[in-house]
Amino acid sequence: MEIQIFGIKKSADTRKALRFFSERRVKTHFVDLMERPASLGELRRFAQRFGAISLVDRDSRRFGELGLRYSQLSDDRWLNKLSEEPLLLRMPLVRNGNHLTIGSDESTWKKWLQT
Repeated sequence: MEIQIFGIKKSADTRKALRFFSERRVKTHFVDLMERPASLGELRRFAQRFGAISLVDRDSRRFGELGLRYSQLSDDRWLNKLSEEPLLLRMPLVRNGNHLTIGSDESTWKKWLQT
């Protein structure tokens, strides 16, 4: 089992996910979105499961700075915006094969480890 975690080092939830898996000795691959933004294909995988708007962190400072509070963007426009502005993403994005989570979701991660 190898877990892929997308996030930024400053994100508390991303650090929490990394710590969760390292404490259980699960191999992880961390993708720092500030160094290498998520590809559109990777974002589409999460958007197909949860919807593009669920990837957006409406409480983030960057969301307010860009004035997106009243924006009505299509899913494709949101995905393009998210790939350009990783600070708009709800973090971490965690992938275990075809299993995906957005944000801190320890109960789901524990289920992954039990199977």
